[in-house]
Amino acid sequence: MSNLDEMAKKVRKLQLRAAIAKTNLRDLAEGLPVKWIEIEKVAEKTHAVYAELDGVRRELAKMKTLR
Repeated sequence: MSNLDEMAKKVRKLQLRAAIAKTNLRDLAEGLPVKWIEIEKVAEKTHAVYAELDGVRRELAKMKTLR
């Protein structure tokens, strides 16, 4: 498997993690105000996943242009 294929696979996995994190954040919002204590933790996890996904997407795009 080439580096490009591996990077694309990593993007797909991160997209799944990001979708799950987004769903968790939305579910938390629907449970407010009862679950307000969890807002920071869930938001930080969601932010971290999307930041990682953005970085990997940029790296993949760079690899594609160098190809």
